[in-house]
Amino acid sequence: MLITRRLEFDAGHRIPNHNSQCRHLHGHRYAIEITLSGQIIATEGASEQGMVMDFTEVKSIAQEVVVNQWDHAFLAYRGDAEVVAFLATLPGHKTVVLDVVPTAENLAAVAFQLLDAAYIDRYANQLRLEQVRLYETPNNWADARR
Repeated sequence: MLITRRLEFDAGHRIPNHNSQCRHLHGHRYAIEITLSGQIIATEGASEQGMVMDFTEVKSIAQEVVVNQWDHAFLAYRGDAEVVAFLATLPGHKTVVLDVVPTAENLAAVAFQLLDAAYIDRYANQLRLEQVRLYETPNNWADARR
């Protein structure tokens, strides 16, 4: 069985070598969908009976591991030294420095890596992260799959 939880967050980024507008500092209303697989829990009387995982717990873990870290932050590429240095001059600015250019594809892959260990078999029902879909806009997204 597959289940999916969607969350949204706002963040800024830039693609330093892009040939178009994305080379400029800008932001997006991102959405992230976390898809998990597992067996439906059949334990009589369990709070999660009939579920793969409680959607509230899926949300809580995703917020802790990714969303709260990235929400209202500037996602900067370590190799974009001038921007990283500039952001460091802003007192209290929330900056996340990444080892990859913050494209939708790379952000989906990073989010998958961060979330993968967080969901491993929490209910002994063979729970496993299958996919992270990251929407950069409503019409553009990237999927990181197992």
